[in-house]
Amino acid sequence: MSLLHADRVTVRAGTATLVDGATLSLQAGQLVGLVGPNGAGKTTLLGAMAGLTPVAGGTVLLEGRPLPAVPAEARARAIGYVEQGATAHWPLRAERVVALGRLPHRSALAGEGAEDRDAVARAMALCGVDHLAARVVTTLSGGERARVMLARALAGGPRVLLADEPVSGLDPGHQLLVMRLLAGLAADGMAVAVVLHDLALAVRFCHRLCLMEGGRVAADGPPEEVLRGRALERAYGIELEVGRRDGQTYVLPWNPVDRPAARAAE
Repeated sequence: MSLLHADRVTVRAGTATLVDGATLSLQAGQLVGLVGPNGAGKTTLLGAMAGLTPVAGGTVLLEGRPLPAVPAEARARAIGYVEQGATAHWPLRAERVVALGRLPHRSALAGEGAEDRDAVARAMALCGVDHLAARVVTTLSGGERARVMLARALAGGPRVLLADEPVSGLDPGHQLLVMRLLAGLAADGMAVAVVLHDLALAVRFCHRLCLMEGGRVAADGPPEEVLRGRALERAYGIELEVGRRDGQTYVLPWNPVDRPAARAAE
C-alpha cells in the first residue's frame, strides 16, 4: 500500500487549472523525482499531497485514509514538508529552528526532552549543518538555510518526506550530499518525493520519475523507462546526451529543439 497517494487530483486558482487529474503514489523505500518544465504543476501537486493546497477534485490518501480526515498533529508527524526557497523571518539560532520540527511530538505545554534533543542533533548531522547550530539562521547563506530547513523536516521523524527543490542554490558538493541523504532515507524505508530541475541528479538518484507537463502527469516510471520513451525531451524541448558511468545512467541537456507547438504559434 502507498504511504501517500494522490488520486486524480485537480487544483485550480480562479479559472486556471494548475493540476489536472494527476495521480501519484509514494511508497516506502522509494525516492520519486517530480520533474517537468516551469509551470508544469509540480509544486502545486506537492502542496496538495502535503495538505497545504486545497484540491478541487480527486483525493489524497495517507496510508489509505483521506488526508482531511487525519488529525492535524498526526498528519504533521507523518509528513515532512520542505518548501521551495524556505525563509526564516525570526533571528533564531539554527538549532532552535530545527527543533521546531519536534513540535508535533509534544503537547502544547511540554518542554523539550532528551528524545527531542537527540532527534535534532541527528537531523543536523545528517544534513551537515551541526556546525551551524549556534548561528542565527537569518545570517546563513541560502544554501546553508536550505539544509537547516531540511533538517527541521527530518527532526520530526516523518514516514513521508516532500521536498520542493531542496538542492536549488547548493554548490555541487552539497547537492550530492543532499541527494545521497534523500536516497539513504528512502533505503531506510521512508517515502520521499522531491521536485528537481537538475535532470542529471534526478536520473542518477531517483527510483522513479514523475514527469509533469501542463498540470498533468505525462510519464511515471523508472528513469531509464522515461528516458527511453523520450518524454523528457519532448516536455522540455531539448535533446539529451545519455551515457553510462560506474553502472549508472547519466544525462546532460545538450541542445534545444524546435518544438511543433512553438512552430505552430509563429
